[in-house]
Amino acid sequence: MSISRRSALVLAAALGAVPLTGALAQQPLKVGFVYVSPIGDAGWTYQHDVGRKEMEQALGDKVGTTFVESVPEGADAERVIRGLAQQGHRLIFTTSFGYMNPTERVARQFPKITFMHATGYKSAKNMGNYNARFYEGRYLNGVIAGHMSKKGVVGYVAAFPIPEVLQGINAFVRGMRTVAPDAEMKVIWVNSWYDPGKEREAALALIAQGADVVTHHTDSTAVVQAAEEKGVWAFGYHSDMSRYGPKAHLTATTHNWGAYYTQVAQSVLDGHWKADNPWGGMKDGFIRLAPLSDAIPAEVRAQIAQMQSDIIAGRLHPFAGPVVDQDGKSRFAAGQTMSDDAMQKMDFYVQGVTSRLPKQ
Repeated sequence: MSISRRSALVLAAALGAVPLTGALAQQPLKVGFVYVSPIGDAGWTYQHDVGRKEMEQALGDKVGTTFVESVPEGADAERVIRGLAQQGHRLIFTTSFGYMNPTERVARQFPKITFMHATGYKSAKNMGNYNARFYEGRYLNGVIAGHMSKKGVVGYVAAFPIPEVLQGINAFVRGMRTVAPDAEMKVIWVNSWYDPGKEREAALALIAQGADVVTHHTDSTAVVQAAEEKGVWAFGYHSDMSRYGPKAHLTATTHNWGAYYTQVAQSVLDGHWKADNPWGGMKDGFIRLAPLSDAIPAEVRAQIAQMQSDIIAGRLHPFAGPVVDQDGKSRFAAGQTMSDDAMQKMDFYVQGVTSRLPKQ
């Protein structure tokens, strides 16, 4: 089969062999997204897709996007990522922790294509990482829970025992105990990012064990729905989930990716992109709280607003010492604050968590 020189150049550029120049550079930037769960209308993947759409709106016809949803972590992810690279996507976002190694392998094979991986730690000349400081919102959720819980027992449905999930659990407990020093948290691990059935069962089990506040680090709305059904409080995660529990939902830690996706795509278009590893928080607009429920007393709402301002200004850090683990061991002394490196290696529960961490 014969192929014209122009077509050959387009194909070569799509495969990462040569840069686009001249008229070809005017082609829309093809941007690919790989999602670990269905998009739905709330949750982790939904928020990334909201970010994708915001990027499209901001950059108009300078970009064109493709997404693949419900991609399992592992071999399937590598196949999908490689397929996007082969199809001419010059920028690819892979949006789950378990995509890290597959992304790294494909990035080595396509050195002219830009890869950005969410929540991991590996990088390369053409591969960066990005993450959000979820723990900032979780700390404030915990403060609210300390005020709202009558039993002093919170239930947490968690996906996998990795540092980002442990940060959220521990920040929530630390926030809660600033208000209710004897409050406790029970954790159930479902070993899945998205399994509404397991998430619901775990939430119901925690409620049966005495939790009158529940939350989750999983992707569906099942925990909030279970809380609504059982008449207990809930915090959504990733998205505002109040529509699924109008009485139960107190607020949510929401993730906001649109401005960042726009910034990265523009840098690729401009030819200025360089691998980096941003970890954005409330100060950067990556993390926000959903509207607070009217059930939260006015004085608590004012307290949360002030604490949020303090986090943004750097006056308050959820892991300022002393940090003591559930066995009473001091991890960081008073006057110290956990570094980003230490938080990204977190492998323990703090005091207040009554469950035991699964053995690795």
